[in-house]
Amino acid sequence: MLNFLDAGTTWSKILTVKKCVEKDCTQNPSKNLSGIKKEYKIIRTKDLKTLNMDFEITTGHSANTKGARFENEAVALSFGADIKDKGTVTLLDLGSRDAKWVKFKSGKFLDMDWNTNCASATGATIEMLLKFYEINPSDLILTKEKYPVTCGIFGLEKIMEDVSKGIKPAVAISKFITGVAYNAYNFTKNPDKIYLSGGFCENKCFVEALRLYCEVIPIGRYVLADGLYNIYSSGK
Repeated sequence: MLNFLDAGTTWSKILTVKKCVEKDCTQNPSKNLSGIKKEYKIIRTKDLKTLNMDFEITTGHSANTKGARFENEAVALSFGADIKDKGTVTLLDLGSRDAKWVKFKSGKFLDMDWNTNCASATGATIEMLLKFYEINPSDLILTKEKYPVTCGIFGLEKIMEDVSKGIKPAVAISKFITGVAYNAYNFTKNPDKIYLSGGFCENKCFVEALRLYCEVIPIGRYVLADGLYNIYSSGK
C-alpha cells in the first residue's frame, strides 16, 4: 500500500494506492490501472497530525511529514493531469491561498506562473464568508457583475460595504467570485481553454463565472495527489 499527500492550507487530499484483487479490478475497471486500485480521501489539514500514516511523496504548504519526499506543487500538477489534448493546454490549480498554472504545447512544457500574493486567501475567504452568512455554495447564482479586486482581503471589504447598503450577501459573494474568475483568466494569460484543478472545481458559481471568459474543464481536487503517484511510478 502506498500513500501520497497533497497538504493544502485548509484541506488535505490523500491518495492510497493498493493492488486490487481480481474481483475489484473487474467490477471497477475505471478505478484501477493494471491491477491498481486508487482510494481518495479529503480531510482538514489541521487533522493531519491525528493520522498514523506514512507517505511516499508529499506536496503542499502543510506537508511536513517526517521521512517523506517532498515535491513541488507545480511539478505535481504537471504530472497529475491526464489530458489527451495535443494543442496548447493550460492547467490551473486555484486553492485556498495561492494560484498556480502550467502550460504545455504539443505535450511539451511552454510556460508557468505561481501567485501567492494577489490570489492569497482566495478560497479561504469564500469559505469563511459562506460560513459567516450561512450560505450554501449551491445557492450562489452567477452574476456577470464583478468586484475589480485581486486579493481576498480587499474583496472582503467590498462585500461588507455592499451588504451594509442592503445588497444580499449571496449576491455580494457571487460578485466577488466573478471577480476571482476574471482575475484567474487574466493570470493564466487569457487562454481559450482552462483545465481547472482544486476545490473550485466543486464551486458551480465559480466554474460558471470562469466560463464567461473561456472554456472550462474541471479535472477535480486530486490532480496533485495523482501527480505524486505518477512521479513515483515513473521513477523520477
